[in-house]
Amino acid sequence: MTHRAYIITGPTASGKSDFAHRLALRINGAIINCDSVQIYRGIENISASPFAGHALSGELDGVPYYLFSVLPLSEQISVSDYLVMARDAYNLAIKSGKVPIFVGGTGYYINALVNGISPMPDVSDENRVRARQMVQDDLESARRLLPADFPFADPQRIARAVEVYLQTGRHISEFQALPRTGAIIPHATRILINPDADILRKRIASRVPQMLSGGARSEAELVIKSNWDETRAIGASQLCRFIRGEISESECIENWITKTAQYAKRQRTWFRTQYRPDIIIDHVPTESDLNQII
Repeated sequence: MTHRAYIITGPTASGKSDFAHRLALRINGAIINCDSVQIYRGIENISASPFAGHALSGELDGVPYYLFSVLPLSEQISVSDYLVMARDAYNLAIKSGKVPIFVGGTGYYINALVNGISPMPDVSDENRVRARQMVQDDLESARRLLPADFPFADPQRIARAVEVYLQTGRHISEFQALPRTGAIIPHATRILINPDADILRKRIASRVPQMLSGGARSEAELVIKSNWDETRAIGASQLCRFIRGEISESECIENWITKTAQYAKRQRTWFRTQYRPDIIIDHVPTESDLNQII
């Protein structure tokens, strides 16, 4: 039996989470997270999670939410780990009679959902920690372990490539070239919410102060206490530097806005080159867009 499912994605601050929630209310849906930061517990404001300011009950307005705030900051997760968790959530939604709606902006999670993943070697905890420490201490030196044409600038993805190299002496691209398996929703309805960059910048600029007043600073203190890699979440790095007295509050906010806007630009590039949506909404979505989809 073929089940309906949706992927709703777009750059940060595009309005995808609110749109997905409203869709879920209309079609008896369940929201499944595909954001690599919102999966962590204790940084709901920093990650712009739907649960920022809400109790972590696993639902909002009666809509089930899966894979939000489920991991402690002390735990690492790979794409293959995520795929296992996402499959369990998908099956649970189907069993409950709900329409699965995957929501998030992490491209490599979305790619795995649609296309599966290539088999990757097991990596020891020692090499995993060593790789992340290398990236944190000297990002450029870590990159020099990788091919000159390594395409990613994201520290988390660099660390993943480094740990594979430390474990096997082979580059991650060799494993990525192997056949993919494990796709969950290759035929889902794919919706891209992609407002103009200027609109995104304004929404980001208005959202960051709200996140800060909503408790993001105390979350950053937890990040420091947990020894979590603060570079993995925009906002965490800036707030941690502010708490340590390395930058002022105004510098923290401005840098947070700038880095978020730069991330949104990278996301837009990925969606343009790597994602094939069925529906494109080129503005902050409205009730009219919702009605057309339904």
